[in-house]
Amino acid sequence: MSVSAIIHQSAFSPTFWRQNHVVRIPLQNWAVAPVIKAEAVRRIAPELDIWDAWPIQDDNGTPASFANGETLWMALGAPRFEDPDERHAHARIHLLQKTSLGWRHLGPAMPNGFSPGSREWSGSALLDADRSTLTLFFTATGRLGEETPTFEQRLFSATATLVADGQTARLLDWRDLQEIVQRDPTYYMAGEAGGGKVGTIKAFRDPAYFRDPESGKRYLFFAGSRAHTDSEFNGVIGAIEADPNGAPAWSLLPPVIDATDVNNELERPHVVIFEKLYYMFWSTQQHVFSPAHGSLPTGLYGMVASSLNGDWRPLNGTGLVFANPAAAPHQAYSWLVLPDLTVISFIDDWGDDRPAGASRRFGATFAPLLHLHLSGDIASLTE
Repeated sequence: MSVSAIIHQSAFSPTFWRQNHVVRIPLQNWAVAPVIKAEAVRRIAPELDIWDAWPIQDDNGTPASFANGETLWMALGAPRFEDPDERHAHARIHLLQKTSLGWRHLGPAMPNGFSPGSREWSGSALLDADRSTLTLFFTATGRLGEETPTFEQRLFSATATLVADGQTARLLDWRDLQEIVQRDPTYYMAGEAGGGKVGTIKAFRDPAYFRDPESGKRYLFFAGSRAHTDSEFNGVIGAIEADPNGAPAWSLLPPVIDATDVNNELERPHVVIFEKLYYMFWSTQQHVFSPAHGSLPTGLYGMVASSLNGDWRPLNGTGLVFANPAAAPHQAYSWLVLPDLTVISFIDDWGDDRPAGASRRFGATFAPLLHLHLSGDIASLTE
């Protein structure tokens, strides 16, 4: 697979998430997730913290189903640290099995030394029709062997053979490691440009696979940062398109959604089709909004359009789908909407009963499932 330059002629033209959208958020009665209590904090493995997760999916986006309805997932994982933010410098992609009895940890997805980064950040995983060939799209952050972790982010794909026997699953014969595209500085700022301070990190990460059933075209959507702007808040959602002739090559496109002057990070963007409409979802946090807009909540945000290259409209007029509760504003994060509108995320700083000044309680496991209700441009949580 060759690394492609940008396609300058693109069907996409950026839709802007603007101040006049988000300024209306405090005026709304938005949907709020239930408070996460202690009984919901069930760790996957005693020695492993996990956070961003995604299923091994079929081409239509649904989690691939195996014996007895079991599914396989990937999630970022790291050993437990006293400061939970340290996990990002040690992140690896882990393989998990979801059964009727719960979650089972199956170990790191890729072998030691295979990834070209000093750590692995989020992506997506596609299972071919043969039910054994798996393609992983992921973010390689930093460089393998670097002494001090850097924030360079590159998008890679790799192939493995999935062996699932009903009791467990393994990923074998990792091969075809390729950089998907190279960043084009015309449109996208370098991922390391913002430095490593929380809230300032720039993005070129989180590739999420999507096949458009209308055109048959295949895309990767990712979190990026706009180039050539003086704004410190320059988050965008970027796009990559597969070769239309079926060749194993991808081409970088200009941004699809642009949040310049509003927000620094539109993380883990992904597309779901519901009732013939296209919904683009992303997660973002309170501290990466421009202070000019006041205090806006950590939550799931999104837009809707009649086609991928249509005029994207902020859901609920503002973009906010639902937020963490005010009593626990950081309780969960990294929401992923599945085609059946189930929403999965991880538990961050949970609970509404912590004494003032007490240390952060990092859940490091899956949050209780939520379910969306979508009706055109209106989005909410089901009861």
